[in-house]
Amino acid sequence: MFIALKRSSMSPVIYEALDYGIGITDAQGRLIAQGNGIPAFIGTLDGAVQSIINKHGLEAIHPDDIFIQNSPYEGGGTHLSDVCMLKPVFYHQQLVAWTACKAHWTEIGGKDAGSVSADTTEIFQEGLFFPGIKIFERKQPNQALIDLIRANVRLPDMTLGDMWSSIAALQVGERRFIELLNKYSLDVVLAAIETMLDHAEAMVVKKLKQLPKGTFKAEDIIDSDGIGNGPFRIAVTVTISDDYVTMDYTGTDAQVPGPINMSYGGLISAAREVFMGIVDPGVPANDGCFRRIQLICPPHTLCSATHPAAVSSYYDVMVYAADVVRKALANALPGKLLAGQYGAVCTVIIAGHHTKNQHDTPFILVQPLAGGWGGGADKDGESGQFCLGNGETRNIPVEVTESCYDVLVQQYALHYPGQGIGAGQQRGGRGIVLDYLALSDISASILFSREETPPWPIQGAHSGSCNYACVINQKGEQEHFTRKQVHIKKGETIRMVTGSGAGWGMPNKRPHDLIKSDIKNEWITREEAHNIYHYPLQ
Repeated sequence: MFIALKRSSMSPVIYEALDYGIGITDAQGRLIAQGNGIPAFIGTLDGAVQSIINKHGLEAIHPDDIFIQNSPYEGGGTHLSDVCMLKPVFYHQQLVAWTACKAHWTEIGGKDAGSVSADTTEIFQEGLFFPGIKIFERKQPNQALIDLIRANVRLPDMTLGDMWSSIAALQVGERRFIELLNKYSLDVVLAAIETMLDHAEAMVVKKLKQLPKGTFKAEDIIDSDGIGNGPFRIAVTVTISDDYVTMDYTGTDAQVPGPINMSYGGLISAAREVFMGIVDPGVPANDGCFRRIQLICPPHTLCSATHPAAVSSYYDVMVYAADVVRKALANALPGKLLAGQYGAVCTVIIAGHHTKNQHDTPFILVQPLAGGWGGGADKDGESGQFCLGNGETRNIPVEVTESCYDVLVQQYALHYPGQGIGAGQQRGGRGIVLDYLALSDISASILFSREETPPWPIQGAHSGSCNYACVINQKGEQEHFTRKQVHIKKGETIRMVTGSGAGWGMPNKRPHDLIKSDIKNEWITREEAHNIYHYPLQ
């Protein structure tokens, strides 16, 4: 399923960046297996199946139906761009499973190209809303709905191409599952699924008993909602017992006017993602793994926003929701968790019209950016990696960017702001700097978080650095910002800089051989080594 979707999609954010997830559930909507891709989708597919069952009832679900859903407020929803498609799997007229996928469609309508905005204030500005409806019924396409999609998106061929690639993935999953049933029989396969889920739960319980017990608290600051409001607090209390990990987000600030809100479905995914890292059961993620999570959050908060809250750039709050748990537990689990990472997906969406051909065709570039991870108790932070919630996400290659879009990549490099950023016994990793030269007039949606509050250090280390972007005009003048819709003229450059991770442990405890290696490899200067790490100048 994963490969079928990757190979047949039309959006580079899917086939290059791998911004999608696929999976199979049983007939009840319990997650059996989920493929690589976005860990942040690990709470979305089973929730979508369950919401379809609850809405339509089993009597209205037939072989060869296909459902489409992107509601942010129910069924594992995130934002409108993440479109979930689901297909029931029948065997001898019995519903036995569901195949499911969620992919980030480059364009789903809304007020801004790319459908992810820095300044929306309600869901109605953010694109088409599919409330768990049939796009195919008994093999027959809902042509009216398909026509409606075509008429309301800026890149209809790309959007519908992504729809068909999702359908292809669902069909591959259905075919392979039925092959299993034909080979082993329905009873054997269903029994194997129950055994697998119970085994996963048993492995989680075993690992829980090895964790330190107690209650751990942490808070973090989200600097802005993109339209001038903030800062906002996200808070968590984590309790670990022999039987459960409880994550209580009571104390998190209320949902906000801007588009950074996250719905409860996104919070489930964030909790599951960080839970798997804490427990590390050694088995693939499935419903059995998550039976031992208790999640608490009042409604109408930043982490549990309700209709009609704007949510198009929800994902940074999802990153925060997982990271604040890591912050709470970092000292208790030093071998498992890291100091603060650059802490944002750092999305840039660039739109314009091609000048390289005679057809003046529009383009939309959706690019998440890599940054620096925090240091660990026994390792330096990784450099130039995507945020922890993005998993298998990859950057779009320079060659693809320059061939598909009207920009020239002038610089793509590791970035270090100096001044001891991320210094520690184990230092934080570096962020990146990426420059796009506009070859024609373009517009950009810049959606960066952690613009003022840097990544948090552990045990006396130094903080990481913050994220920002700027437009450099032809006079060399710069304007810095983090969340903004901007227009860039031909010949101007947009520069995007992501933060470095925070360090772990006192800098003066860093071994001299590692400092010598850092100097040789130009991670730091000799003067920085002397001033920050007390390394001799000669």
